[in-house]
Amino acid sequence: MGNDANIIWNSCLEIIKDNISHQSYRTWFEPIKPIKLEDRVLTIQVPSQFFYEWLEEHYINLLKKTIKKELGSAGRLEYSIVMENSYGKQGPYSIIVPTSNRPSIKNPDVAFPFLARSPTKEIPDPFVIPGIQKMNVNSQLVERYTFDNFLEGDCNRLARSAGLAIGKNPGKTAFNPLFVYSKVGLGKSHLAHAIGIEVRNNFPDKTVLYVTTDQFIAQYIDSVRNNNQNDFTSFYQLIDVLIIDDIHFLAGKEKTQDVFFHIFNQLHQRSKQLVITSDKAPVDIEGMEPRLLSRFKWGLTADLQVPDLETRIAILQKRLYNDGIDMPDNVIEYLAYSITSNIRELEGAMISVLAQSSLNKKEITLELTKQVVDNFIKNTNKEISIDYIQKIVSEYFGLTIEQMNSKTRKRNIVQARQLSMYFSKLHTKASLTSIGLQCGNKDHATVLHAFKTVQNLIETDKEFRNYVSDLEKKIKL
Repeated sequence: MGNDANIIWNSCLEIIKDNISHQSYRTWFEPIKPIKLEDRVLTIQVPSQFFYEWLEEHYINLLKKTIKKELGSAGRLEYSIVMENSYGKQGPYSIIVPTSNRPSIKNPDVAFPFLARSPTKEIPDPFVIPGIQKMNVNSQLVERYTFDNFLEGDCNRLARSAGLAIGKNPGKTAFNPLFVYSKVGLGKSHLAHAIGIEVRNNFPDKTVLYVTTDQFIAQYIDSVRNNNQNDFTSFYQLIDVLIIDDIHFLAGKEKTQDVFFHIFNQLHQRSKQLVITSDKAPVDIEGMEPRLLSRFKWGLTADLQVPDLETRIAILQKRLYNDGIDMPDNVIEYLAYSITSNIRELEGAMISVLAQSSLNKKEITLELTKQVVDNFIKNTNKEISIDYIQKIVSEYFGLTIEQMNSKTRKRNIVQARQLSMYFSKLHTKASLTSIGLQCGNKDHATVLHAFKTVQNLIETDKEFRNYVSDLEKKIKL
C-alpha cells in the first residue's frame, strides 16, 4: 500500500509541478510524504498544523482535481498532521483530518506575488516601500561589522568559529539555529552582522535578513492592523538566512511568539539558517513559550564572555589600525586595563581620548588619557578588575606583571602578589579560584592565606600599612 501511495503521489506531483511556480512547489509540496492508499483515499503527511492550513487555504482545488484525475471521481485526500506536544516530555504526534470543502484562492501565485514564477512580480517587504523585488530585499546588515573586525579570543572562540562555519555552509551545519547570548556590549550584534555578511559574500543568490525583535513585533502588529498577516508570514518564509537580534524582547508577547514559532518551523524544515541573539541564555528567559525555548536549543547555544586583557588591547589596536590612527602603547594599555566589562564602552573611551586630543590640539599622552578615562568612568560606573589591580600593584613596586606572578619566593615579589590577591578579593566579585588563577596560577587556599597575611601585616607593620593605604587610593582613583 505504501508503494502504491508513492506512485500515486509522484504522479500527482508531476501535475502540480506544471501548475505552480518552482518556489511554491519547493516550499509547499516537496516536504509532503505519502503515507498510505486505502479505498481510493490517499493519506499524506504534512509537517505542521500551519502547513496543513496553508495547503487548505491556497491549494485545495488543485489538490482535489489532481487526486480525482489519478484516483477517479471517488478519490479523496486526507492529511496526517505532525502535531507539536507542548506539554510534558512526549514527542510530536500525528492526527488524521480529511480535506475541507473551503474554496481555495484561484491562483495563489498571483494572489501572493512573492511566490510567483515571473521575476517581475512584486513582494511585500516590511523594511521598504511596498513594491521592492525579492532580489533587492534590504538585508539591513551593517557593512563594517565583519569577521575581520571581530577579533578572536578565549571569550568568543566557540561562537566565532560556529559563525564562520555558517558563513561557508548556511543551513547545512549542526549550528542551526545558532543562539548567541551575552551581557550588553560584548559583540552579539557584531557577530550576527558578520555572519550575514559572510553568507552574502559567499552566496550572492541567498536572501539574508537582519532584523531586531522590536522591528519584528512592530511589523506583526501592523500586519494585524492591516489584515495582511499572510503577507507578513510569507515574506519571512522567503528568507534563506534570518538573523533576529535581542529575542528576549519577545517575552510575554504570546501572539507574536506564536507567529515566530511557525516561521521558525518553516525555515528550519527547509534547511534555512537561523541566527538568534539574546542577553540571556534560553533557560533564563522568562515569559517565553516552552516549545519556542526548546527550538532555540536544537542547534548550538554559545555565550560571549568578557574579553581578557590581551584581547581588549588587540581590539583597540585593530580599531586604530583600521582608522589609520597612531596611539602610544602605554595609552592603549591604560585604556584596556581601566575599562574591562564592555567593548562598546572601551571603544567609546578611546574615541573620547582622540576627540579631546583633536579638539584641544593636545598630544595623546598618558596624563590626558587618565583625565578622559576618569571622567568617562564617573559616568559609566567603573568596575575594578583583577587586571587593573595587578597593573597598579606591579607599577607601585617597579615590577612587571610577569615577575609578580612568577614562582619566585623573593620576599618583595611574594608580598606584591599577596597584595594583588588581597585587593582582588576586596574590590572584585571574582571567586577565590578565579583570583588565584590570574595571580600566578595559585589555588583558592593560597588566596585565602594571602588575604589573612595582608590583614595581619596591616595591624603589625607600619611601613606595610602605608603600602596598602597608597595602593587603595591609586586603585580607587
